[in-house]
Amino acid sequence: MAEKIIRDPVHDVIAFRMERPLDRMLFGLLNAAELQRLRRVRQLGMAHLAYPGADHSRYSHSLGVMETARRILDHLAGEIEIDPGRRTVCLVAALLHDLGHGPFSHVFERISGVRHEELTCRVIEDPDSDVHRLLREHEAQLPQSVADLMRCQPGRSVFSDVLCSQLDADRFDYLLRDSLMTGSQYGGFDLRWVIHAMTIDPAGDRLAVTWKGISAVEAYLQSRYHMYRNVYFHKVVRSADGMVKLALQRARRLAVQDRLTWPAPESAVHQALLGRRLSIEQFRDLDDVSLLHCFKVWTGGDDAILAGLCRGLLFRQLYKVIDFSHRQDGQWVSDVVQRAVAAVEEAGGDGDYDLFLDEPADTPYELYGPQRTATAAQEIMVRGPDGRLSEFAAASPFTQGLCRQLSFRRLHVNARYHQTVLEALGSSLQ
Repeated sequence: MAEKIIRDPVHDVIAFRMERPLDRMLFGLLNAAELQRLRRVRQLGMAHLAYPGADHSRYSHSLGVMETARRILDHLAGEIEIDPGRRTVCLVAALLHDLGHGPFSHVFERISGVRHEELTCRVIEDPDSDVHRLLREHEAQLPQSVADLMRCQPGRSVFSDVLCSQLDADRFDYLLRDSLMTGSQYGGFDLRWVIHAMTIDPAGDRLAVTWKGISAVEAYLQSRYHMYRNVYFHKVVRSADGMVKLALQRARRLAVQDRLTWPAPESAVHQALLGRRLSIEQFRDLDDVSLLHCFKVWTGGDDAILAGLCRGLLFRQLYKVIDFSHRQDGQWVSDVVQRAVAAVEEAGGDGDYDLFLDEPADTPYELYGPQRTATAAQEIMVRGPDGRLSEFAAASPFTQGLCRQLSFRRLHVNARYHQTVLEALGSSLQ
């Protein structure tokens, strides 16, 4: 049978040998309606407003995660015997891990209250989905096995580490892909060498790296730090994401009051925004396109606040930023925000929608205490020349700085009231 080739900007050739049942099934999943939906969901939400090239989709990322997981498992197979069934479950889970993501990255999820991880498992377990049918045709228990791995049931293993850990296929791919597509060049690291350095802790059935890979892992962790600092927490990206959140909050409030015009009755966006359970057909329609269509309709609606937010998102009229990340005094921040709200309202604006405080934070490398559960992630473990395992932070002093939280504190203000707020705050910002 013919070999199927996909050319990927990150991993180059991704091949499927169609005479192999696993490859044939994986390639079939790529064409499932639920996975094709991810072509219409941007990987980085509104980041294209700051980085015009960041139009890549969660579909391409999902393909990349599967290929990265495959390369990791192929490498580990040279050290231990990899059970074919568990390998199949891991690769399927890697391909489907983002299946439940809604429009505009994580913003829609926060408003609807539906976690994408649980929605992913729900779709996999739903007999009406193409994904479920294809998995059952391969093996009757495969849908449940994949969902169990995603939920880390019954506990953590090498395979769950490949899927989700501080050294997983998901992070490897999104850092390289997001760096490439944004053109930022902050996320580059030597993936081939990191994979080459991977090994297994047989006692704990967990991933580890050899001491020869310390420098490569340090570069990977540093790239994660820089991508969060310069791309994911970019002020324009955060301003747009915040406006999406405000628009969805406003739309949900109006929908509950039956004061919102919808492009179509009982639409997927309508149902999801109100936290209602979606049918598979509705789920397939829940994407960036459907939400953007709502934004277009709402720009002509009766609610001036929602119309203004949607117009700003469609035509890149974003909120202006007042940055006071250097201030650590929580009371000072609270006082400044209250004064800013008062200034906006005195000028005729709305204190709930014409400004918002944004405090994004991330810890590039997590340290875990002894109280972690069986399903929790762990620190990266290093196997030394003597064969003993140690925690990565102990083997690499470089990581000490990455254990500290990276955070910003910014006030985003409707451009109409930006100067008003600046004048009201005056010298207190200095």
